[in-house]
Amino acid sequence: MTGTPQPKVSVGLPVYNGAEFLRAALDSILRQDYRDFELIISDNASTDGTRAICQQYAQGDKRIRYFRNESNGGAAENYRRVFELARGDYFNWATHDDIQLPGFLRRCAEVLDKAPTSVVLVAPRAEIIDAEGRKIEDWPVERLQTKRSRPHQRVSDVIRKLNWATAHLGLYRSEALRKTRLIDRFHAADYVLLLESAILGEIWEVPEILFQRRFHSGTSTSANNTPAKLMEWFDPSQKGKGLLFARMSLELAPRTRLAIEYAKSIKRMPLTPDERFLCLITTLTLGSIIESRRLGREYWKRLRSEAGRARRAMGWRVHALPLEKP
Repeated sequence: MTGTPQPKVSVGLPVYNGAEFLRAALDSILRQDYRDFELIISDNASTDGTRAICQQYAQGDKRIRYFRNESNGGAAENYRRVFELARGDYFNWATHDDIQLPGFLRRCAEVLDKAPTSVVLVAPRAEIIDAEGRKIEDWPVERLQTKRSRPHQRVSDVIRKLNWATAHLGLYRSEALRKTRLIDRFHAADYVLLLESAILGEIWEVPEILFQRRFHSGTSTSANNTPAKLMEWFDPSQKGKGLLFARMSLELAPRTRLAIEYAKSIKRMPLTPDERFLCLITTLTLGSIIESRRLGREYWKRLRSEAGRARRAMGWRVHALPLEKP
């Protein structure tokens, strides 16, 4: 790439067998009205039509740098690779099935340009869509913004608000992102990345909806419906290993692993002893409260479901009193 001007923004798109939605994702990026960017595509040895699509687009747009791995090294390694290849001052992870709405890159870059260096990540508001591109109205998305001055305060904001972690697909300062673990080799690594980002600095939100997160049957959590499969998706070297987390239930395993990974990140980040302690206590306390509430809601739903099943099995001969939430 000698002689090629360094772009302000690098967009990294890791992909594996993403042909179904890839064209729509690429079109949404290349049609952005912000022009000073490169698009790095790393194809993880796809076996569908991904390669042909990427080559076609790369031939038609000089901003695209297309790379193909000889073998599938897992999602985490591919996410890391596109960042390692990036040259821009700002970096954005894109995905093969999500949509960047018009103005996404421009608005994020404008905010980051004017923001103090304490701001490490800017992300717009988002909405959830299905496989056909229809908005899913009853799926709320977090409003992730934290401008507080102390790391443990920002950690508190992030943990309380996290839901679909769409903010990790915003625009980072590359210098700050290099200090994180990036997307690591476990499920919910995006949660850990956002925690580390909050420790490093502020996260600002662009108030417009400029991003669509697509949920469909091929997403990682839908296509890999056991802890073992999820771990293999992130890191194929874990295939067949008798790991503790792989033997746990799908409900419990990722959340147990997440608490441990939060603690590892807090330990490794540049913090004073007091802030390190406060971040750890904040994370454990809020995490426990949120998980307890989640489990309570889950068991309540199951109780109602079992009660309904029992009444149907009895042919509605018994008029049960309506269950009231304790």
